Amino acid sequence: MDSLLEHVARWKPFTALVVGDFMLDQLVYGDAERLSADAPVPILHVSSREDRPGGSANVCLDLVALKGKVLAMGVTGNDDAARSLRDSLSSEGVDVAGLVVDASRPTTVKQNLIGKAQARHPQKMFRVDYESREPLSLEVVAELLAQFERTLPSVDVVCIEDYGKGVCTPELCQGVIRAARRAGKPVFVDPARLGDFSKYRGAAAITPNRTEAETATGLRTHGEASNEHNRELAEKLLQECELDAVVLTLDRDGAMLQERGGEPLSVPTIARQVYDVTGAGDMFLAGLAAARANAIDWADAVRFANAAAGLEVEVFGVQPIPLEKVHLSLLSIARAGGGKLRTMRELLVEVAEVKRRGGKVVFTNGCFDVLHAGHVWLLDQAKKEGDYLIVATNTDEKIRQFKGENRPVNCAADRVTVLSGLASVDAVIVFEEDTPSESITQVKPDVLVKGGEYAPDQIPGAKFVQSYGGRLLRVPMLDGQSSTQVLTRLGDPRAKVVSPGDRDRFVADRSRGQ
Repeated sequence: MDSLLEHVARWKPFTALVVGDFMLDQLVYGDAERLSADAPVPILHVSSREDRPGGSANVCLDLVALKGKVLAMGVTGNDDAARSLRDSLSSEGVDVAGLVVDASRPTTVKQNLIGKAQARHPQKMFRVDYESREPLSLEVVAELLAQFERTLPSVDVVCIEDYGKGVCTPELCQGVIRAARRAGKPVFVDPARLGDFSKYRGAAAITPNRTEAETATGLRTHGEASNEHNRELAEKLLQECELDAVVLTLDRDGAMLQERGGEPLSVPTIARQVYDVTGAGDMFLAGLAAARANAIDWADAVRFANAAAGLEVEVFGVQPIPLEKVHLSLLSIARAGGGKLRTMRELLVEVAEVKRRGGKVVFTNGCFDVLHAGHVWLLDQAKKEGDYLIVATNTDEKIRQFKGENRPVNCAADRVTVLSGLASVDAVIVFEEDTPSESITQVKPDVLVKGGEYAPDQIPGAKFVQSYGGRLLRVPMLDGQSSTQVLTRLGDPRAKVVSPGDRDRFVADRSRGQ
């Protein structure tokens, strides 16, 4: 996982060409709170309608969300749906010059009727399809292949998304794959449910689900499928289709990667709240292609794609998953049970997600050597200022320079462990510089918090934070509550317990808005 996180942290933009069945998804929303009087069917009282790119067009948007420059190649009709589809793709930065108009067929439209009852979550009630499944004419195929040859030098990866609507004919698929092979460009295929996958021969990889793989190979199982059965499916596809790899997508069981000449690798899925599986296959294909375009090895590329597809099923309808969200999910998986210590790269991913959701980021720093009530008090007040509290603490070497040779009492690892145990703290970083100014500059927090014993001009990063409209909060120090004073009292049993009076006054002042 560390290798994958490093690659994602150094992610580079790429160019992808998407070939396949381009569709328009029409989402018709309304209230469905009563049944028809003349038939036992629900009535949808329409309130709104939304058009979204679907099919291969959705793969384009998924790739854009993963920082790709995307070119579309397929067929539309000469109709309003085609114009809406082109406009939607163009507005997201997709190059639609490769979409050929074939007036003999309609643009594929999937009209989804979506109802809500008593303001609950929307549910798909019914779907109406407008489409032609007739294979493309040889003339249109030739036009598409000529376009492909002209475009190929500028792309890094090619995706074929085959929904079985007649666009991905054997002539088109083989023309694309052979030309891409000659140019050294990998082709990734999400296949249609067919009895014959020979038209995908020579691709870098295909991503069938188990049912599609069984249909194509004729190998079936009765009851629960075994790992050995999955391996047989993958190896037969590798051999028959001359592929570099097969990735079987296995629903709740995750995915299985089988490389040519290698051992199978199972990539488990992460338990999620499944809302809608629509678009998960598109997202998996996009994630796999994007990862390979970034020179990520097959195993980690499948892990990346699996994480992206897992996030897709948590949302309603087809919604592209941004790279930052996939990165954050991978971080969460890697850090499960591992505390709150972050590298700066990891921290910036989490900060970006907090800000994307409209949350506020709070930053504070200190030695936090001998954790005491004053520390906990300050951190509690800091967390009240926002949604995500970052605590930056010094290295052992710097504390030794500042506090003397007998400090720190607790090493950095122990201090991080204790800070991670506080509910108020969301992330901890250890910085090596004399001050946290560089960390503050990178994080750009909404609120900077420091103890009240420091004057504003003594607080590193204060002017920077205020320069963009951020706030500085100085929390008053509690009498007798410093690490030095605590250590002194430990050596003097006659020392008095301090009063919480300053703390109470501060709370009262804040409640009055002072």
